[in-house]
Amino acid sequence: MAGPRAADVLGRITLVSGSEEFLSERSVAAVRAAVRSHDPEFEFAESMAGDLTMATLGEMSAPSLFSATRCVVVRALENLPEESVEGLLAYAAAPVEDVALVLVHGGGQKGTGVLNKLRKVPAVTEVKSQSLKPSEFGKFVVGEARAAGARMDDEAAAFLVQAVGQDLRALAAAVDQLANDFHGEPLDIERVKRYFGGRAEAKSFAVADAAFYGRRSAALEELRWALDGGTAAVLVTSAFAGSARGLARYISAPRGMREGELAKEVGVPPWKLRTLRDQARGWSRDGIAGAINAVARADADIKGAAHDPAYTLERLVLTIADLRDGR
Repeated sequence: MAGPRAADVLGRITLVSGSEEFLSERSVAAVRAAVRSHDPEFEFAESMAGDLTMATLGEMSAPSLFSATRCVVVRALENLPEESVEGLLAYAAAPVEDVALVLVHGGGQKGTGVLNKLRKVPAVTEVKSQSLKPSEFGKFVVGEARAAGARMDDEAAAFLVQAVGQDLRALAAAVDQLANDFHGEPLDIERVKRYFGGRAEAKSFAVADAAFYGRRSAALEELRWALDGGTAAVLVTSAFAGSARGLARYISAPRGMREGELAKEVGVPPWKLRTLRDQARGWSRDGIAGAINAVARADADIKGAAHDPAYTLERLVLTIADLRDGR
């Protein structure tokens, strides 16, 4: 996605709101880059809202001997003193032409009064940086790949999320690495696995997927590889719990729903429905209930310092495979 132009931020206020710090920082950096593209000699000033007075805002936004163009960032807007609110609103009503003012609010209820007032000001543009839902991380990864000039499908993106986790900074760095190392080539699941297939979370999901398909030998083999590679037992039970919940939601979902609606109902990306659809053919509601109980018992055993976590997990694999076959 293209960043803002200088005309979009100079003489205006960019309001960055939300709790996702990585997205907030990216928005601030985009404004700064837009100002730099307009005037490489611009000046930058930064302040915490708790320290902001109209005098300090005036000092930060005033032209200097070196440059009239400035980028001013005020962080933690939720801590803005009450006595500074009216002054900030007055500035927003008539912003300085060569100044890009960025106000960063960290989310939450504190300071929503000034947020709502700023949203009504014509010169204010809001950029939201809310935390992502679990089903949105794959879309984020696909978008990162597209922004880097690469192509990545939903399955490869979902695998990367499983492998790296739900930290946006780590995901963005992983996509950047892939896009640079496979310049101009599709970032398919094989290339993603080549770089990130050894991650513990990805190994855990491989064990769970094989078990819920009823593939005993494959699941046990994946489990041995995972444990030998240092994967924590609790990550394996966590992957099993996620698979069991996904299947339970899929089986309980109303029939006849469109794929997009069904994915939202189940809480998974659309591509994952194919896996659930295939797995569900061997599962009944009673079987899923038994699987959920088996996962809970194994998880309790693991967290209760079981004498042999490997035995506990092998028993879980065999139990899940038996429950699927026992329909």
